[in-house]
Amino acid sequence: MQGSGARSAGIVAGLVAALAFATSGPVVKPLLAAGWSPGAAIVVRLTIGALLLAGPAAWALRGRWSTLRTDWATVVGLGILGVAGASTLYFFAVDRLPVAVALLVEYTGPLLLLVWGWARTGRVPARATLVGAALAMGGLVLVLDVTGSLQLDPLGLVFACGAAIGNAGYFALTARPIALPPVSLAGAAMLVGAVVVGSLAAVGVLPVEAPDVRVDVLGAQVHWAVPLLVVGAVPTAFAYGVSAVSVRLLGERLASFLALSEVLLSVLLAWVLLGEQPLVVQGLGAVLVVAGVALVRAGADRDVRRGAAPPPAVDVTPERAAQPAAEPVRGPGRLTRRA
Repeated sequence: MQGSGARSAGIVAGLVAALAFATSGPVVKPLLAAGWSPGAAIVVRLTIGALLLAGPAAWALRGRWSTLRTDWATVVGLGILGVAGASTLYFFAVDRLPVAVALLVEYTGPLLLLVWGWARTGRVPARATLVGAALAMGGLVLVLDVTGSLQLDPLGLVFACGAAIGNAGYFALTARPIALPPVSLAGAAMLVGAVVVGSLAAVGVLPVEAPDVRVDVLGAQVHWAVPLLVVGAVPTAFAYGVSAVSVRLLGERLASFLALSEVLLSVLLAWVLLGEQPLVVQGLGAVLVVAGVALVRAGADRDVRRGAAPPPAVDVTPERAAQPAAEPVRGPGRLTRRA
């Protein structure tokens, strides 16, 4: 099983990634209010993210370029489903649904992974996992304050469900025990996602409006490029790179539920940066989410031991993989698999 040090590092990396992802809303919101379309923001965001991740991704490979060819299917699948699909379908959803509803549906991704694992293996998840999942999702409902009269556009719900599938696909594909280093996987998938979204924009499927405007950010009027550079660097390049490491260390199930903390952190950042003070019920929801994630974490090891969940996979250096203690020498770039 995975050591406690690696598990702790994965949790820290996951929380750091969630905080970085959470900056997206407060930074992009003023840009959209100034006239930019979500499609234009996505295209620029992913393009900047791909450019910034290119250097770290290439450095992590360091001569192991053949792994890109070996793991190309995972790269393409993650780029289309987990990067381009999740982000684009979510923005389509919020165009037709209240933001809270769209977020709630998208963040059922961890539940989809849980149900899929249950159906695939035929093994019931640990009681702690099931109770934790219920608490976390119930807390998410409270945090998002889904109340009042909701206009649930059917097509909007379809888009939100597609975003949820993309969310689940991101964690499932990133957690695969492949030879490609996590940062390289994130960088290559980001490039695929940028190409896909750019192509959709070019053919008119994704509406693009990008006026030359000044944007109000933290009380200051700045050029539109400033928030886009921030969102391309922090909640895109940095967040995806760190998140990929976390998912490899924790496995898809724990990492996906830990990612729910992004919603909590988004509420806090909106309070600090936009003055949107959270309600008491949202605080209660935050407590339930944290308790739920803690229970899922407690049930994770048991689920792996019983075969009810896939084990985490830790990417190692070629030198370590080439000299196992009691196994034949392996070629460079191999990945150890956790039993």
